Amino acid sequence: MEYKSDIEIAQACAMEPITAVAQRAGVDEAYLEQYGRYKAKVDFSLLKDKADAPDGKLILVTAITPTPAGEGKTTTTIGLGDALRRIGKNVVIALREPSLGPVFGIKGGAAGGGYAQVVPMEDINLHFTGDFHAIGAANNLLAAMLDNHIQQGNTLGIDPRRITWRRAVDMNDRQLRNIVSGLGGKANGVPREDGFDITVASEIMAVLCLAGDVMDLKAKLARIIVGYTYDGKPVTAGDLKAQGAMAALLKDALKPNLVQTLEGTPAFVHGGPFANIAHGCNSVTATKVARKLGDYCVTEAGFGADLGAEKFLDIKCRMAGLKPDAVVVVATVRALKYHGGVEKADLGQENLAALEAGMPNLLQHVENITTVYGLPCVVAINRFPTDSEAELELVREKCAALGVNVALSEVWGKGGEGGIELANEVVRLCEKENDFRFSYTDDMSIYEKLEAVATKVYHADGVDLVGNAAKQLQELEALGFGSLPVCIAKTQYSFSDDPTKRCAPRGFRVAVRNLKVSAGAGFIVALTGDIMTMPGLPKVPAAEKIDVDANGKISGLF
Repeated sequence: MEYKSDIEIAQACAMEPITAVAQRAGVDEAYLEQYGRYKAKVDFSLLKDKADAPDGKLILVTAITPTPAGEGKTTTTIGLGDALRRIGKNVVIALREPSLGPVFGIKGGAAGGGYAQVVPMEDINLHFTGDFHAIGAANNLLAAMLDNHIQQGNTLGIDPRRITWRRAVDMNDRQLRNIVSGLGGKANGVPREDGFDITVASEIMAVLCLAGDVMDLKAKLARIIVGYTYDGKPVTAGDLKAQGAMAALLKDALKPNLVQTLEGTPAFVHGGPFANIAHGCNSVTATKVARKLGDYCVTEAGFGADLGAEKFLDIKCRMAGLKPDAVVVVATVRALKYHGGVEKADLGQENLAALEAGMPNLLQHVENITTVYGLPCVVAINRFPTDSEAELELVREKCAALGVNVALSEVWGKGGEGGIELANEVVRLCEKENDFRFSYTDDMSIYEKLEAVATKVYHADGVDLVGNAAKQLQELEALGFGSLPVCIAKTQYSFSDDPTKRCAPRGFRVAVRNLKVSAGAGFIVALTGDIMTMPGLPKVPAAEKIDVDANGKISGLF
């Protein structure tokens, strides 16, 4: 069989007009704002008008700890949606938007893969409907108004040494992590240390993804803390009277984007916070609209279940009043052998000993879902041709001991047809009652919440506050932020805060080196290890292979 790249498969797809996809999803044209022929925004007023309609079942797709071998979480999410539709279910998918940083960096495109993709793939991976540009503009408007306030007399008494608001750009650019701005004399601003975050790490992204409507968006924007006065009082975007103009930039970005899969299943692709440095879920609006339109909503959360799923369950579900009906944990035999100590070049060879050594990673993720969060779970094995029957049987046997079934997924090569076994198991799980709960309660202290996630989800021995973190914790609780949930920024490559610790490490503690409040988004951010909010490009960035021909046809996205 001739190999085709993801972009070649996507470009060969005969897409339906987005009006036809909207009609299939039950979206009246009155709510539709078209961006060309194949993508559109849906006005969030649809939610109010369908307030009395029942909510569809909510299915979360997550994964084991990522490895260089790949897991295929987004591909599985899309393929599962197509498979549910093939067995006669009314389904709508909800995904995050890709960031330009990874597209041009290491990861490349992020719209699924093989025959389980959302299209138009090139548009989704590049500028799409301009949401990220709007978020960056709103972020940088606030930064400009903040520095202008200081330049024009600083009546609020903002301490330039205690400014916490950074500028943003949707690109991996390590050169901008730490800069000095305001140089060039008195007319050009007040010199100070400054820096950039990647747009997906901006608090504006989190606010947009958690806001219910324009008024809620404005209220959240107004609460954003940009720095502190000389006497230690927080200064907000509301103090700078910035929230109205910021909301004006974001009013269209707040509306979910409707596209389609290769098989024509409706899919909302909206919002894109990273799960290693932010909360890792698509927008609440997109998820809620998808549930109103479909009997089943399939969504995903970034990276492994210790990051994306934890934040989906402990932050998004808590804030939005959501209750999942089933969870899919995606794994590959190859990735599990990597966790068992095999290097990437040797993953195609049968190795039952390495697979068994790597299985604790999968089993810990599964047990977290079923035991910590009280949710029914299925393991989806994203099958590779090199997987042996003995290896697949070992995975089934180990999962069965936890009372969890395994479904083989071949959606990359077969589309929805390759996910029917998984779809049937998901439907079965959705009919079961579950005892969903959070890993910590609102009334616990910030430190107790950090310890709960670290000990229950990561299986650490505890949390250490290093550097200024202990002082920051005291300040945050004194300012009244102790009741907020925690969003832990941690490496995606390990349960621990050390990316070299594979599988399911034990005997470690998590070091929190920085604590800050995202008062607009409504959570405390805890930075661990060497995690950075502005990634860099690799030695050979994916951008080197991306090109466009004389007819405007893009190549090199994968």
